[in-house]
Amino acid sequence: MTFSPAAADTIISFLQDTATAPCDYDLIVTGDLGFTGSELLLKLLSEQGIELENHKDCGKMIFDRFRQDVHSGGSGCGCSASVLCSYLLQKMAQGGLKNILFCATGALMSPTASMQGESIPSIAHLVHLKSEN
Repeated sequence: MTFSPAAADTIISFLQDTATAPCDYDLIVTGDLGFTGSELLLKLLSEQGIELENHKDCGKMIFDRFRQDVHSGGSGCGCSASVLCSYLLQKMAQGGLKNILFCATGALMSPTASMQGESIPSIAHLVHLKSEN
C-alpha cells in the first residue's frame, strides 16, 4: 500500500490554495512513504508540473535500508512523530529551519471494509510549520 496519491493531492491542494511553490519552503516532509512511495510521490507531482527538490521522507530519514531489514520504510505514524519531535522541531528552535510543510500519511482502517474486500483509503494531513526566529 502506498499513500503517495493522498500526499500528492494534499500537497498540490495546499500549494494552489496558498499560491505558493515548493521553493518557498525549507523542507517538504512526508512520513512514511519510504523509498518506493517517495519515488511515486515525486512522479505524481512532476506530472502536475511540480518539482520537489526539497523533499524528505521520515522513514527514509530514520532507517538505513541497506543495514536494516526495513524493506521500503517503517510505520508512518511512528516515523512522522519521531522525526518531527526529535529532529525537525529542534532544527526550527535552533534557527536551521524556518518554514516546513509536514505531510503525515496514513490509512483509514476498517475491519468491515477489509472483510468485504474493499480497498483501504489513504489519507494525508498537512501542517505548515513556520518559525519567527
